[in-house]
Amino acid sequence: MVHVLERFADTARRVVVHAQEEARALEHGHIGTEHLLLGLLRGDTDGAARALDAAGLTLDTARGDVEEFVGRGTAPPGSDKPFTARAKKVLELSLREALQSGHDYIRSEHVLLGLIRETEGTGAQILRRCDVDTADLRRDVMTFLRGPGEPAPETPPLEAQPPAREGPVAERPPETAIERRLSAIEHRLERIERLLRDRPGPGSA
Repeated sequence: MVHVLERFADTARRVVVHAQEEARALEHGHIGTEHLLLGLLRGDTDGAARALDAAGLTLDTARGDVEEFVGRGTAPPGSDKPFTARAKKVLELSLREALQSGHDYIRSEHVLLGLIRETEGTGAQILRRCDVDTADLRRDVMTFLRGPGEPAPETPPLEAQPPAREGPVAERPPETAIERRLSAIEHRLERIERLLRDRPGPGSA
């Protein structure tokens, strides 16, 4: 999971930070697909926000639907907010979408494509409830990513897609405030996943 976040471009990093802010505002103790959708709808996420706006989905509408679906929580403002399994899947799928598009980095558009492909989470339910045609939405996002005149790549089934490639992280300029907050999320994810990895499974000796 952490290696996925290392590949995020600025627009994708903003999605994750905004998702955390939306979860905090709703006092939720987790970051789910619904929070990623809200993060994508914030105005500074480039093509993802424009594609969702063109599909007729607004941030206020989605916020209302999230509160109706999930309700408000009771998590303390400063508490850790781990990603749900479905949200992690969306981020993993965003890497696959980026690689399939020939990109070594993940943009907000790739996160949106990952959200479209994860069809069972609350984010997907809200898209359906708002009558968003995900096939049209995907085509719009792919057109934005390709630019004019390039043919659409065929999307293979998940099992045929290339695995995430490990590689050195390029040197980056000094961290911005958003990057510092994202780094804090990454560190929490690393601790959580290390605990899960080290915990004995059922039936282990």
